[in-house]
Amino acid sequence: MAGVSTGLVELDSNFLVAVLDVVGKESNALQKWVQLGTKIQISAIAWSEYLCGPLDPAMVSLARKLVGTVEPFTEEDAELASELFNGTVRRPRSHVDCMIAAHAIRRQALLATLNVRDFRKFAEFDLRLA
Repeated sequence: MAGVSTGLVELDSNFLVAVLDVVGKESNALQKWVQLGTKIQISAIAWSEYLCGPLDPAMVSLARKLVGTVEPFTEEDAELASELFNGTVRRPRSHVDCMIAAHAIRRQALLATLNVRDFRKFAEFDLRLA
């Protein structure tokens, strides 16, 4: 997970929650990425998921500092998300995963998620998992 030398890592909401547990392996991975100069970001979609909680309001400002930038979801992302949705199992609850995957794919970012199984199906569309 932590073997990213440079580039861009995009956090899924569940990974961000895990990062805030300072003793976990996800926190260690984030520290290594930052030490290597890797840019850390989160999509507006994953950020919204994170803010839905449940969460400690005091952690929101810390989380915001950790993510670097909250990147907007664009029309191009929407088109790619629809392609992912239509090209994989069409389950209504999976559409948000398609949106997060599309965002990472278009930015050529590694996606850091705890839901590897759910996102693995997007590898054929060039999603790279951290």
